[in-house]
Amino acid sequence: MSPIGVAFKTTTVNGFKIFYREAGAARKPNVLLLHGFPTSSHMFRNLIPRLAGDFHVIAPDLLGFGFSDAPNHDVFQYTFENVAQLMGDFVEQMGLKKFALYVFDYGAPTGFRIALRFPERISALISQNGNAYVEGLSKDWAPVQTYWKNPTKENRDVLRSLQTLETTRWQYYHGVTNPEERIAPEAIALDQALLDRPQSAEIQLDLIGDYKSNIDLYPKFQEFFRQYQPPTLAVWGKNDPFFIPPGAEAYKRDNPKAKVLFYDTGHFALETHVAEIGREILTFLKVHL
Repeated sequence: MSPIGVAFKTTTVNGFKIFYREAGAARKPNVLLLHGFPTSSHMFRNLIPRLAGDFHVIAPDLLGFGFSDAPNHDVFQYTFENVAQLMGDFVEQMGLKKFALYVFDYGAPTGFRIALRFPERISALISQNGNAYVEGLSKDWAPVQTYWKNPTKENRDVLRSLQTLETTRWQYYHGVTNPEERIAPEAIALDQALLDRPQSAEIQLDLIGDYKSNIDLYPKFQEFFRQYQPPTLAVWGKNDPFFIPPGAEAYKRDNPKAKVLFYDTGHFALETHVAEIGREILTFLKVHL
């Protein structure tokens, strides 16, 4: 266990190794943190210690990401449905009978699928640039949408640029004031090292190609919000080039009590505003859990 009380663990789910970070006493209310592309549970390294005094926090690496297994795409079919099924089985294996759900980027469609599977278990919802509304998609999705409509090799190859160091750095820097001073370089380096693994390119292209399935499920996710009305907090980097502010505001449409906050930063809001976001999350969870 690290000096800050975070344990680094692995478990086997359906034959695959899943790495996760765990902190806080197991008797306390559970909080499940789900990361997105192209990062891992490492993105929560500064948030977990802020929550662990009051909550039992678990942050897994999705299959194909971080330090979890990343089998070739001819061994595991990388769809969001399959990844969510595996992570739902992880939830079962961890014995999480009730938990608050924090979702970011790819973690949103993964986590919302888990919520559809276990709707009664979701005690609260925190979305940090985790989209569930069409109006939250920016114009920068155009090349991806072209691939959805016409999944040729040529259109697939265009998307390979999303995995370059230049693009990874851009994702972290975009919308951030003085990014070289505020973004930890090891976050970019770790993400890129994992993207550069031989099998990663096709894994990520498969997931990008399948992202349309998430949009098709948006009405189901929204129905969950309306029916179950989980206490909801949206904490949003307002300069995100992919998931724009209308996607955050839209949560209020299905859950009028949702609280929506914007921060003057980009996609990876925790990199620059973990203190502010952490305080909001603690206040929110202490009220609702």
